[in-house]
Amino acid sequence: MARNSQEIISLFKESVIPNYTRYPVALVRGDGPWVWDAEGNRYLDFFPGWGCNLFGHCPKPVVKAIQEQAARLIHIPNSWYTEEQGVWAKMLCDRSFHGQAFFCNSGTEANEAAIKLVRLHFAAEHRYKIITFQGAFHGRTMGSISATGQAKYHQGIEPLLPGFTYVPFGDLAATEAAIDDETAAIMVEPIQGEGGVRIPPEGFLAGLRKLCDEKNLLLVFDEVQAGCARTGHWFAYQYFGVEPDVMTLAKAIASGVAAGAMLTKKEIAPSLRPGMHASTFGGNPLAAAAGIATIKMVEEEGLLEKGKLMAKHVKSRLDAMAESIDLIQEIRVVGTMIGIELRIEGAPFVEACMKKGLLINCTHGNVIRLLPAVNTPLDVMDQGLDIIEEAFRKGVTS
Repeated sequence: MARNSQEIISLFKESVIPNYTRYPVALVRGDGPWVWDAEGNRYLDFFPGWGCNLFGHCPKPVVKAIQEQAARLIHIPNSWYTEEQGVWAKMLCDRSFHGQAFFCNSGTEANEAAIKLVRLHFAAEHRYKIITFQGAFHGRTMGSISATGQAKYHQGIEPLLPGFTYVPFGDLAATEAAIDDETAAIMVEPIQGEGGVRIPPEGFLAGLRKLCDEKNLLLVFDEVQAGCARTGHWFAYQYFGVEPDVMTLAKAIASGVAAGAMLTKKEIAPSLRPGMHASTFGGNPLAAAAGIATIKMVEEEGLLEKGKLMAKHVKSRLDAMAESIDLIQEIRVVGTMIGIELRIEGAPFVEACMKKGLLINCTHGNVIRLLPAVNTPLDVMDQGLDIIEEAFRKGVTS
């Protein structure tokens, strides 16, 4: 017998560590932009899988690929070669800067691999420091949380991994001033996601590239949230026209299957030599099958262009809202990465929208963050935007 939401919640209270703040809803099924709870209530999901579900829930080509792969081979250690991992790596590299890939299971693991690669690459020169940026978020493991320039995530777990310097996002002069003889790399999100969908000032990323070239540093782009077709390009660096030496990916890379990757240029890749890093499940056949199907689906359905069209449509709607709703401070849209910065706290609007059947996210306290499926029909997007507008207008008058 299927359990209701309260029964499922009771299971969690008994047996699951309460390290997440969860809404009192148990989700049991999804299809495209829609998801249903245990009571059969339907929600429009504008933040599917925390941005991992690039096509929403259970896209048929990806489901089919996983099902077929599970019948052939579920897991094999990386002591052996598998065709799926090789094909997936080539597809990612061919669509980026033709480097080589290391596979893992999440964004934080991809960033850990990048941190190790940087240190190994400059070990003979005794360079290990990495400059990162205030407002950044690079993950939850100790290395990546040490790289994260937000003090709230450090509380209670100090001392952090040494070697990270945080400078203001967008400040080239401060970045240059932070470089010393032990600096090895600059690590940056081309668009800060958890930091509030913050888009860098014009010329900032190009300036970082120039600094790295002049100082012999590696430029690392954390594209865990902004990569994999999220910006209307395969990768955010292509949107800005600035190529990194190392790029980390996860979230949308396999349409919701646990997967991550670090890509780096071929001349740098040998620094991650055998025995220095590994991932038991990294690039496993199921994840690889999902990743391959994800790339094919983007291209076969023309979703890069559709993402650009959605961006124009959504920005037009949100700009119109901002003209008449004073609590909206700024609209930031790149592809299907959408940030609505408010003049007040955003959490009440998340609750209000959920009651109306729309799932959204609030980050950085006052930024409503949307990462809708890239293939969401525009009329369905409008349904959700109508709910958001109604919540904002009630917020003005309450």
